[in-house]
Amino acid sequence: MPELVLGPVLRHVDATSATVWVETSDSCDVVILGRSARTFRVGEQHFALVVIDGLEPDASIRYEVRLDGAVVWPEPGSDFPPSRIRTGTVETILFGSCRAAKSAPGALEADRLGPDALDAYALRMKLLPEDRWPDALVLLGDQVYADEPTPHMREWLARRRGEEEPRDEVVSFREYGELYHESWSDPEIRWLMSTVPTSMIFDDHDVRDDWNTSLTWRAQMAEKPWWDKRIRAGLASYWVYQHLGNFGPAELADDELFREISAADGDVRDLLEDFAGRADKELDGRKPTRWSYRRDFGRIRLLVIDTRNGRILDGQRLMVGAEEFAWIEDNAAGDIDHLLIGSSLPWLMPPSLSHFQSLNERAAGLPGWRGRLGEKVRQAADLEHWPAFRASFEQLADLIHRIGTAPGAPSTICVLSGDVHHSYAARAGYPDPTESDVLQLVCSPVHNDPPRYMRPAFALSWAKPLASALRWLADRRGISPDPVRWNKVSGPHFGNSIGCLHITGRSARFTLETVSERKGLFQVADVALPSPGTAPPKGR
Repeated sequence: MPELVLGPVLRHVDATSATVWVETSDSCDVVILGRSARTFRVGEQHFALVVIDGLEPDASIRYEVRLDGAVVWPEPGSDFPPSRIRTGTVETILFGSCRAAKSAPGALEADRLGPDALDAYALRMKLLPEDRWPDALVLLGDQVYADEPTPHMREWLARRRGEEEPRDEVVSFREYGELYHESWSDPEIRWLMSTVPTSMIFDDHDVRDDWNTSLTWRAQMAEKPWWDKRIRAGLASYWVYQHLGNFGPAELADDELFREISAADGDVRDLLEDFAGRADKELDGRKPTRWSYRRDFGRIRLLVIDTRNGRILDGQRLMVGAEEFAWIEDNAAGDIDHLLIGSSLPWLMPPSLSHFQSLNERAAGLPGWRGRLGEKVRQAADLEHWPAFRASFEQLADLIHRIGTAPGAPSTICVLSGDVHHSYAARAGYPDPTESDVLQLVCSPVHNDPPRYMRPAFALSWAKPLASALRWLADRRGISPDPVRWNKVSGPHFGNSIGCLHITGRSARFTLETVSERKGLFQVADVALPSPGTAPPKGR
């Protein structure tokens, strides 16, 4: 009898349709609300994505999951409310990044990384009336840590591979799968993800720390005998566990890989990993696969940018290749009230870090020992955000300015990010002011609070004297003036946190809640968007 291994995970939801992802123990038919899908097999694992169409608009629909006719979800005796698909207006969007698996057994018990903010949110949510539940969740990278496994995962890997390299890191699709099992199996997270539509994008730890930080890094990794298997399995598992659910029904129908896998009779691992191998290649200044995607929630547009695999590193360094950025430009504009740009890496960093990263990019490009030293600093200090791809930093700034000054501009343009292990809100301003309120909103981590000694360094990165000194040095090195100015309006905030956008018409609020073992979730930030009577910082 097949069993439900993981899920259900509610993914794409619109006014009349939804998709639900599951992993099962064996091949079977998965049925939800009368719609069915046959599982596909990857190695020894089985998956399905059920497309449910014909839903009633503006409704809340309770659902069950059946495997070969037997009900497997909800689980017997669960104290969580029934899982639901809600097709109404989207007004509350949660977001965050960097959620390492827990090593403590309880939902609110702190392990070495502190309590898990998403677990805490789920526990509170289950006690709330349904009309106060969030409408969407955006996970902005590092859903799993392929290179920093928990003690349990290290033991599992040792039993599986012994002393085989790389020790304490995953390599195969099955090993990546075990990371997702560990991270997504909490009862609280399973229920939350079964009833809140979730969008996802990877960051480096979903594959490996510093993934695609530079051409030198790629050459170093290519020398390792296990890397080709690792990157193929990493991207293949990302497609199955995360990316597949980002598609809506129409996109699924048009996706050639999904059609091939749905029609296959047998193991599709080679098919997936061949696709992943091609996706990793850089060919003539472009990547053959686009992981970026768009979702519309009524008059709210979410545009999620791949800031890892889409990088162009051979020649001009670009965060996103020209072909993909043209797609981003085409999809960013529209008759909308709010534009949300999901980027795992912040566009607007603490100013000192921003200037330092642009300086480092220039230094690492120099010949001889100075370039080698710059590369060592880049990898050691993780200097790989938008300012470290200066041309792309300015290109995104220009795109946001054009959208924000166009007729009928959105009320807000918010870049949602994570990665940097502290949270903040920063408001941007241009020499030619935008009609849109432009903000960088960062929520990091959800569950991976770094050692406390790092907090002073993060706080110092916002200090104006240090930023001014580094900007002066950037001027001396010939780095172009910043096309935009930004001021911190909240933060820096530390600790495991969850960010939230509360949207009503053309107005919104950003709130940030941090979790502690003693207090649970408590609010640390509340920023109005657009902020009445507050002028944006002046550009130079």
